[in-house]
Amino acid sequence: MRIAPALLVATLVVPLLTLVASEPPSDAAVPRLSVSVVIGGLDHPWDVAPITKGRLLVTERTRARLSVIRRGHRRTIPLVGAQIWTGGETGLMGLEVDPRWRTNHRIYTCQGWRTSSSHDVRVIAWRLTRHLREARPIRTLVSGLPSTSGRHGGCRLLITRDGSLLVGTGDAATGTNPRNLASLGGKTLRVSRFTGRPWRHNPFLGSSNARTRLVYTYGHRNVQGLAQRRDGTLWSVEQGTFRDDEVNRLIAGGDYGYNPVPGYNESVPMTDQSLPGRQIEAAWSSGPTTDATSGGTFVPSLRKWRGYRGWLAVAALKNQKLIMLHFDRSGRLLTERTEVTGHGRLRTAVVAVNGDLLVPTDNGNGQDVILRVHPS
Repeated sequence: MRIAPALLVATLVVPLLTLVASEPPSDAAVPRLSVSVVIGGLDHPWDVAPITKGRLLVTERTRARLSVIRRGHRRTIPLVGAQIWTGGETGLMGLEVDPRWRTNHRIYTCQGWRTSSSHDVRVIAWRLTRHLREARPIRTLVSGLPSTSGRHGGCRLLITRDGSLLVGTGDAATGTNPRNLASLGGKTLRVSRFTGRPWRHNPFLGSSNARTRLVYTYGHRNVQGLAQRRDGTLWSVEQGTFRDDEVNRLIAGGDYGYNPVPGYNESVPMTDQSLPGRQIEAAWSSGPTTDATSGGTFVPSLRKWRGYRGWLAVAALKNQKLIMLHFDRSGRLLTERTEVTGHGRLRTAVVAVNGDLLVPTDNGNGQDVILRVHPS
């Protein structure tokens, strides 16, 4: 699908375009949103990242394809030496662009990976060559994220303002993973984006287990979204069972209370307060039903967003909408609204340099698009 150049989104992600919490607006203060199509013909796009010169990078999960989009045209960027494994909910997923992209041309992906005897999920750093002709691997930063059938594969990436790489993982539908600190499943991990080593402020650095030292938070089911607010706080979006999708404010070392044992018992609470120790309650929950929440971002504090400045925009798959959540400075939910309906399943939301939101759909059959969402 082609679009006029005037509709194309300017594309450098700016870390400072994160959000402040403000007073809850009246309905009259909330802007009306316009939606247009940037590119079509995609299949299960999982993540999108703006780079320079009006270009977007896009991952497609099942096609295991990295593409560059410019002026309505798509071109594949080969991942040299890739052994991507696709199955169920796992394939080529999370994508991040290095803040020093202009000089180092580094990107980061999270994907299923074929090993000599099986498969896992791993995070890899790549360098894009001149004119984006191909991506060459630099190093594997994290490997051994659990993967069974491909269910609950995670895997969102976020480079935080201090330069660390935050990784949201799924529990691979294995009941013991979320609370097992020796497993990388059902966690958020925090590592150096250059070496993959544990971040210097991680909560379990004293552990004798190398995997435990990577863990930032635990007790999660399937982390599909990560975002950082202007105040520096880190937030995750997590898919629930038949109920209780969650948005969580992440606290180092925090236990978020998912423990589906024995077996894989999905009738247990998403945050089980009967477990030993302290479990951190969700900042927002979908309640008795599920929206199948996925990626999200904080809306930039630009004047054009007026009543939505500082809100968290969360994409929903099952209920096919963009959920707008307003939290106060302490993380207490103030208001919830629904936007961007009628486009099918929504996978994530990403901020472009001009403050618009880029929202990929996830409907399959080669009919997916990237939407551009902005105040009218």
